[in-house]
Amino acid sequence: MKKIGLFFGSFNPIHIGHLILANYILENSDMDELWFVVSPQNPFKDKKTLLKDHNRLDMVQLAVKNYPNMRASNVEFSLPKPSYTIDTLTYLHEKYPDHSFSLIMGEDNLAGLHKWKNSETLIKNHHIIVYPRVFDGEKKDSEYLQHDNISLIKAPVVELSATEIRNMIRDGKNVRPMLPPEVFEYLDGSSFYK
Repeated sequence: MKKIGLFFGSFNPIHIGHLILANYILENSDMDELWFVVSPQNPFKDKKTLLKDHNRLDMVQLAVKNYPNMRASNVEFSLPKPSYTIDTLTYLHEKYPDHSFSLIMGEDNLAGLHKWKNSETLIKNHHIIVYPRVFDGEKKDSEYLQHDNISLIKAPVVELSATEIRNMIRDGKNVRPMLPPEVFEYLDGSSFYK
């Protein structure tokens, strides 16, 4: 079985924090590949600041082109909206029966996992890798971390957010150090986020 880590997100835009985390997980696990799953619409997020799906996919493809074990996935583009992780996983299992999929999520998402569609089934049937995040929310994860299918990894905490990057671009500030060079070039020649 090929072991695939699924890193879901809006990637609006993808930034170096995403790559640092993805690389750390690949280098410190038995995963063969890590797929960045670009989500058209997260049911918990506002869509008004979201770039078009293909623009965000383009940026992820540019960001991972020099990482042979990372790839961009548009699997959710053809699935019903809004995107529910459990539905995407079901689809991927049917399409790739010779792959085993692990879900990668931040501690902040784990705290709200009980609100996800079919969360109990998700936990029961899928391995979940949780990376540390700094967040203000209530920590509800202690019960989840006792589950055999959930692993907490000691990945570096990168306090960088796509929201902060979008705001800096809008305000005309330099975001070059926060983005993969190819993504910076893509955004620099556009009116995105301005």
